[in-house]
Amino acid sequence: MKPWPMMPLGDLCIAKSGNSKIIKGTLKTINDGNLFPAYSATGQDVFSDHYDFDGDGIVISAVGARCGKCFLASGKWRAIANTHVILPKPEKVKVRFLWYLLNDEAFWIKGGTAQPFVKVLDSLKKRIAVPPLQVQERIVKLLDEADKLQKLRAEADRRTDALVPALFHDMFFEGRARISPDIRLEHVAEVVSGVAKGRKFNGTKPIEVLYLRVANVQAGHLDLTEIKTILALPSEAKELALQRGDVLLTEGGDFDKLGRGAMLEKDMPDCIHQNHVFRVRVNRAKLEPIYFAKFLLTPEARAYFLSCAKRTTNLASINMRQLRALPIPVPPLPLQQEFSDRVREIQGLEGEQVASRMRLDGLFKSMRHRAFTGEL
Repeated sequence: MKPWPMMPLGDLCIAKSGNSKIIKGTLKTINDGNLFPAYSATGQDVFSDHYDFDGDGIVISAVGARCGKCFLASGKWRAIANTHVILPKPEKVKVRFLWYLLNDEAFWIKGGTAQPFVKVLDSLKKRIAVPPLQVQERIVKLLDEADKLQKLRAEADRRTDALVPALFHDMFFEGRARISPDIRLEHVAEVVSGVAKGRKFNGTKPIEVLYLRVANVQAGHLDLTEIKTILALPSEAKELALQRGDVLLTEGGDFDKLGRGAMLEKDMPDCIHQNHVFRVRVNRAKLEPIYFAKFLLTPEARAYFLSCAKRTTNLASINMRQLRALPIPVPPLPLQQEFSDRVREIQGLEGEQVASRMRLDGLFKSMRHRAFTGEL
């Protein structure tokens, strides 16, 4: 096969930068991951005419954590601050072919550290292989099919994510008459705080242990990709060692962190938790830890935390006394166990979907590489 000609990106398109002269922004920037709908101009918005577009183009996030991320735009749209615009020359390149090629953040030459930015003029000098238009159309069709499979997988994942909340509501709120009266958390669980950083030990020799911090505790799951260490007394390390079934909750911070919690799925005897995280160890003769962890995601639990939290302008927090007073509807234990069993089944399905998503992602990356190297 004859090699495809190599051409600078700048020969294939017209490049512009988004207008930064916005008096009152009414549209989200590309850094939010959103494109812009058709708009109606108002007297409060000031744009240069040549930054308004009618047709197909590619919008690139120019700065920030997502710089280099590309989005397709069509119809009437507007480029705004912190974006670059690529307008393909239709006689040379198809817009979707170019989008698939450019939608790889590694393509773009970047500068800056604390605030990365795309060096668009340098990036336009990069040479890319350009097949004939009919070959571009064939490549786009194949990648569109692969992209459609990824979107179907993502939709299935979203539906699966909604199963547990729906199951909880159906079992414990639709059939509310089966539920016992609310019980304070302290009557069915042990609640303890963790250790603080930077303490002085007054001659007692501490040991270094792993610990979970606020960043590890997300809403409904624990992020264990990075676990840091802390100094603690040997007695604390023994007393606070984490066990499978422990539920960890954050005391606060931003409103979304207030009472955020999840259950630990494995024993971690060499790991403790910090003082901004509470550990709840339930009495399993009365309360299933999976049931309690999923209850924390309900509007009722969120409303309680917000009602008693200490608030400032952007922050909120609860203390251990308030957490111990959390009212929990405690249904019969067999019903809780039935719920836990069904959650385990759903988690098994989620595991299969993760594996499927990883296979699809790998396939798509392989197809992109082969497409742009002439192997498809």
